Amino acid sequence: MEKNKIIETKKLCKTFSNYGNMQHILKNIDLEIYEGDFTVIMGPSGAGKSTLLYALSGMDTPTLGNIYFNGTDITKLNQDKLALFRRKNCGFVFQQIYLVDSMSVMDNILSSGLLVNKNKKELVPKAYDLLKKVDIKKEYAKKFPTQISGGEAQRVGIARALINSPKVVFADEPTGALNSKTGTAVLDCFTSFNEAGQSIVMVTHDMKSARRGNRILYIRDGEIVGECNLGKYVSGDPERHKKLADFLVRMGW
Repeated sequence: MEKNKIIETKKLCKTFSNYGNMQHILKNIDLEIYEGDFTVIMGPSGAGKSTLLYALSGMDTPTLGNIYFNGTDITKLNQDKLALFRRKNCGFVFQQIYLVDSMSVMDNILSSGLLVNKNKKELVPKAYDLLKKVDIKKEYAKKFPTQISGGEAQRVGIARALINSPKVVFADEPTGALNSKTGTAVLDCFTSFNEAGQSIVMVTHDMKSARRGNRILYIRDGEIVGECNLGKYVSGDPERHKKLADFLVRMGW
């Protein structure tokens, strides 16, 4: 069954001027992201992973090229229209969790939702449902971020990213600041939502995290130089680990 393209880039470039010297961060990237995939972007430090993620999500503006997101060329949108497009179509999970300490868990989640849907009565039940799905107890909704663990806060961040039913969730090293146990709980959330049909694009350095994806893209010096298709995630599958490890060795990881 053919998958639907949700994002397509054409000749995507990003350059910076560093004291008059041009640095080419992304180089003529042609890429397609498909609906329902868990796409993982890997590569060495400085390869352009996060720059690509931010460009795909409209968080950063490319120097040249086009990005078609759900049929809309977001490179043609002005900043106000782009901000509105992101709110409706994109969810974001970062390494740094960025919850507002002065707001409750519930209010942190609702803060994103109210930017799109002003009907709080509709959003509150959805927020509670998302908390349940990320395994956060209902009574924690009244707690503040400083009263919960880092892993719990990151799972609240996932709920916040999903409150507007985004077309794609973009995650940048979402387990990078977590220990192994809490990181696994966060990855379990991503896997569960992906199995339910959520499209995810994630940047990671971590093989354990990367194994959750069904499609691995490897970027080096601003160019995608390899791709590995792992298929549906199955916990504890040694062949999956070996296939990814062999691919990364071939890429020079």
